[in-house]
Amino acid sequence: MKTNFKKLACITLLLAALPLVGFSQIINKKVSFAPGKSSTVIKGLLVGDQTIDYSFVAKKGQKLKLSMKADINAASFNVLPPGSDNVAIFIGENEGDTCELTLPNDGKYKIRVFQMRSTARKGTKVNYSIDMSITGSSSSSGDAKVSGTNYNATGELRSAKGSTPSTAKYGVIRQGNGRAEVHIKRKSAADRVFVFANGEWSCKSGGCDITYAKIGFDEWEVICNGNEKYYINDAIIYGG
Repeated sequence: MKTNFKKLACITLLLAALPLVGFSQIINKKVSFAPGKSSTVIKGLLVGDQTIDYSFVAKKGQKLKLSMKADINAASFNVLPPGSDNVAIFIGENEGDTCELTLPNDGKYKIRVFQMRSTARKGTKVNYSIDMSITGSSSSSGDAKVSGTNYNATGELRSAKGSTPSTAKYGVIRQGNGRAEVHIKRKSAADRVFVFANGEWSCKSGGCDITYAKIGFDEWEVICNGNEKYYINDAIIYGG
């Protein structure tokens, strides 16, 4: 078999000209606030080309403030809006170590922390901290109380008992900073009360062993005692 060396040389030069792509895995973490607090300090360590995403939920119109400090001038951060994996609404390399934003949408945001390429490729270790606060709350008609109730919204959601599909009535109390209580109305039984906070579900009512999973872009499956299933979408939690 003859080898076309000219063709091989051209391919080699073309590959050499392509930009290097980082294959490091993104490390995902959640931002947690102490009860009753709207600020926190994120601390971490970057090693080489690591990228760390800190996720948090917030509402449209809230004010986000971030301020980063690092032991060497090599770390930066971006802010990504809900649903984005790459497009940022704040780019630290261009705009500096301090960020003040009015958030444009309800949903889950990400603070993406990384090293500058010049130090990342050397495997440099960088300690950093980010002062973070979220203040204010959106006041829209979607967050008004349903007349005669304590709920911000009511309606029906999908449910199931084992493999038998059904529906269930709900009422939701939105408490700000992405926290919500979802009250499920059950026939001839006490309400189920599920609490969503910091990206996690818990059960406020008794006699409920809960598991949950995100099963779509905007829907959660919450399972109580193994066979009692409820499907709660993000619009119930955040409004809109």
